Amino acid sequence: MPDGHKQLLNRDSLRRAAAPEFMMRNRAIHPPAYTPTYKTSVARSPRMPLVSLQNSLSEVTGPVFGHGDIGELDNDLILNYAKTGEPIGERTIVHGRVVDENGRGVGGALVEFWQANAGGRYRHKNDTYLAPIDPNFGGCGRTVTDADGYYV
Repeated sequence: MPDGHKQLLNRDSLRRAAAPEFMMRNRAIHPPAYTPTYKTSVARSPRMPLVSLQNSLSEVTGPVFGHGDIGELDNDLILNYAKTGEPIGERTIVHGRVVDENGRGVGGALVEFWQANAGGRYRHKNDTYLAPIDPNFGGCGRTVTDADGYYV
Protein backbone atom coordinates (compact mmCIF):
# COMPACT_ATOMS: atom_id res chain seq x y z
CA MET A 1 0.00 0.00 0.00
CA PRO A 2 1.60 3.29 -1.05
CA ASP A 3 2.14 5.95 1.58
CA GLY A 4 -0.06 9.02 1.50
CA HIS A 5 -3.40 7.34 0.92
CA LYS A 6 -4.95 10.27 2.76
CA GLN A 7 -3.68 12.84 0.24
CA LEU A 8 -6.69 14.10 -1.67
CA LEU A 9 -7.41 16.59 -4.37
CA ASN A 10 -9.30 19.58 -3.10
CA ARG A 11 -12.21 21.03 -5.05
CA ASP A 12 -10.27 24.08 -6.30
CA SER A 13 -7.35 22.08 -7.67
CA LEU A 14 -9.76 19.67 -9.35
CA ARG A 15 -11.57 22.54 -11.05
CA ARG A 16 -8.24 23.79 -12.40
CA ALA A 17 -7.16 20.35 -13.57
CA ALA A 18 -7.83 19.38 -17.15
CA ALA A 19 -10.46 16.72 -17.73
CA PRO A 20 -8.84 13.33 -18.36
CA GLU A 21 -8.51 12.29 -21.96
CA PHE A 22 -11.26 9.95 -23.16
CA MET A 23 -9.89 6.46 -23.71
CA MET A 24 -11.65 3.42 -25.09
CA ARG A 25 -11.85 0.37 -22.84
CA ASN A 26 -8.79 -1.86 -22.93
CA ARG A 27 -10.28 -5.32 -23.48
CA ALA A 28 -6.95 -7.02 -22.81
CA ILE A 29 -7.18 -6.37 -19.05
CA HIS A 30 -10.78 -7.55 -18.59
CA PRO A 31 -11.98 -11.16 -18.64
CA PRO A 32 -14.53 -12.00 -21.33
CA ALA A 33 -18.11 -11.34 -20.24
CA TYR A 34 -19.35 -14.51 -21.95
CA THR A 35 -17.64 -17.62 -20.58
CA PRO A 36 -19.75 -20.76 -21.19
CA THR A 37 -17.98 -22.70 -18.41
CA TYR A 38 -19.11 -19.99 -15.98
CA LYS A 39 -22.82 -20.77 -16.18
CA THR A 40 -24.21 -17.47 -14.90
CA SER A 41 -22.40 -15.61 -17.67
CA VAL A 42 -24.48 -17.47 -20.28
CA ALA A 43 -27.70 -15.81 -19.11
CA ARG A 44 -26.23 -12.50 -17.92
CA SER A 45 -23.56 -11.48 -20.41
CA PRO A 46 -24.22 -8.93 -23.16
CA ARG A 47 -24.70 -10.24 -26.68
CA MET A 48 -23.67 -6.99 -28.39
CA PRO A 49 -20.29 -5.22 -28.10
CA LEU A 50 -19.99 -2.86 -25.14
CA VAL A 51 -19.62 0.86 -25.76
CA SER A 52 -17.53 3.21 -23.61
CA LEU A 53 -19.19 6.55 -23.00
CA GLN A 54 -17.28 9.76 -22.42
CA ASN A 55 -17.50 11.08 -18.85
CA SER A 56 -19.84 13.96 -18.18
CA LEU A 57 -18.52 17.10 -16.50
CA SER A 58 -20.16 16.17 -13.18
CA GLU A 59 -18.44 12.77 -13.19
CA VAL A 60 -15.06 14.42 -13.68
CA THR A 61 -15.43 17.37 -11.28
CA GLY A 62 -17.25 16.09 -8.25
CA PRO A 63 -18.21 15.49 -5.67
CA VAL A 64 -14.81 15.75 -4.03
CA PHE A 65 -14.31 14.80 -0.40
CA GLY A 66 -11.60 16.27 1.76
CA HIS A 67 -10.19 15.45 5.17
CA GLY A 68 -12.99 17.42 6.86
CA ASP A 69 -15.68 15.29 5.21
CA ILE A 70 -14.26 11.91 6.25
CA GLY A 71 -13.76 11.25 9.96
CA GLU A 72 -10.59 9.64 11.29
CA LEU A 73 -12.46 6.43 12.22
CA ASP A 74 -14.92 6.32 9.30
CA ASN A 75 -12.99 3.44 7.71
CA ASP A 76 -12.80 1.36 10.92
CA LEU A 77 -15.98 -0.64 11.57
CA ILE A 78 -14.59 -1.88 14.89
CA LEU A 79 -14.16 1.57 16.39
CA ASN A 80 -16.34 3.99 14.40
CA TYR A 81 -19.56 3.10 16.24
CA ALA A 82 -18.31 1.55 19.50
CA LYS A 83 -20.18 2.90 22.54
CA THR A 84 -19.47 0.65 25.52
CA GLY A 85 -16.94 -1.80 24.07
CA GLU A 86 -15.95 -3.59 20.91
CA PRO A 87 -18.45 -5.21 18.55
CA ILE A 88 -18.99 -8.97 18.48
CA GLY A 89 -17.54 -10.92 15.56
CA GLU A 90 -14.47 -11.78 13.56
CA ARG A 91 -12.11 -8.99 12.54
CA THR A 92 -11.10 -8.56 8.92
CA ILE A 93 -9.09 -5.95 7.07
CA VAL A 94 -10.61 -4.83 3.79
CA HIS A 95 -8.36 -3.05 1.33
CA GLY A 96 -8.31 -2.60 -2.38
CA ARG A 97 -7.91 -0.32 -5.33
CA VAL A 98 -10.43 1.57 -7.43
CA VAL A 99 -9.45 1.49 -11.11
CA ASP A 100 -11.03 2.88 -14.24
CA GLU A 101 -11.93 0.72 -17.21
CA ASN A 102 -8.32 0.87 -18.42
CA GLY A 103 -6.82 -0.29 -15.13
CA ARG A 104 -5.59 3.14 -13.99
CA GLY A 105 -6.03 4.03 -10.32
CA VAL A 106 -8.80 6.52 -9.51
CA GLY A 107 -7.57 8.98 -6.91
CA GLY A 108 -9.97 10.78 -4.59
CA ALA A 109 -12.81 8.26 -5.06
CA LEU A 110 -15.24 7.84 -2.18
CA VAL A 111 -15.57 4.17 -1.18
CA GLU A 112 -18.56 3.32 1.02
CA PHE A 113 -19.03 -0.09 2.58
CA TRP A 114 -21.78 -1.84 4.50
CA GLN A 115 -21.49 -4.96 6.63
CA ALA A 116 -24.02 -7.02 8.54
CA ASN A 117 -23.21 -7.63 12.21
CA ALA A 118 -21.98 -11.00 13.52
CA GLY A 119 -25.59 -12.22 13.67
CA GLY A 120 -26.25 -11.33 10.03
CA ARG A 121 -28.30 -8.20 10.64
CA TYR A 122 -27.81 -4.75 9.16
CA ARG A 123 -28.47 -1.61 11.18
CA HIS A 124 -31.28 -0.49 8.88
CA LYS A 125 -34.98 0.06 9.47
CA ASN A 126 -35.89 -2.36 6.66
CA ASP A 127 -33.81 -5.22 8.08
CA THR A 128 -36.21 -7.16 10.29
CA TYR A 129 -34.07 -10.29 10.67
CA LEU A 130 -34.45 -11.84 14.13
CA ALA A 131 -30.80 -11.35 15.14
CA PRO A 132 -30.26 -8.59 17.72
CA ILE A 133 -28.59 -5.28 16.91
CA ASP A 134 -25.04 -5.05 18.27
CA PRO A 135 -24.92 -1.75 20.22
CA ASN A 136 -21.21 -1.38 19.37
CA PHE A 137 -21.43 -2.04 15.63
CA GLY A 138 -22.80 0.43 13.10
CA GLY A 139 -22.00 -1.64 10.03
CA CYS A 140 -21.10 1.16 7.64
CA GLY A 141 -18.03 3.15 6.84
CA ARG A 142 -16.30 5.12 4.14
CA THR A 143 -12.88 6.20 2.99
CA VAL A 144 -11.28 8.08 0.13
CA THR A 145 -8.71 6.54 -2.21
CA ASP A 146 -5.17 7.87 -2.42
CA ALA A 147 -3.75 9.36 -5.63
CA ASP A 148 -3.20 5.86 -7.07
CA GLY A 149 -6.68 4.58 -6.16
CA TYR A 150 -5.74 2.50 -3.09
CA TYR A 151 -7.80 2.37 0.10
CA VAL A 152 -7.61 0.59 3.43
